[in-house]
Amino acid sequence: MIIKSLIIIAFILILISLGSALYHLVNRKAGDQSQKTLRDLTFRIGLSMLLFIFLFIAVATGIFEPHGLGEGMQMHKPVQTERLK
Repeated sequence: MIIKSLIIIAFILILISLGSALYHLVNRKAGDQSQKTLRDLTFRIGLSMLLFIFLFIAVATGIFEPHGLGEGMQMHKPVQTERLK
């Protein structure tokens, strides 16, 4: 449960950083705003990379086990029907 909470928090931080960069991009008044946009986008990219590495390590070590549609789809093979002539 802690792993899922950390992932959700990281996604929320990524969205906040993206929103902040958008705000600074739209309300640009001087060269300082450009630096704020760059800082926010750099933070978002770094956080996204850390989240990806964390997820990769968690899946590789077995701490986090993914599940979803792919697993169920592999278990059920489609039924083949005969063609009508």
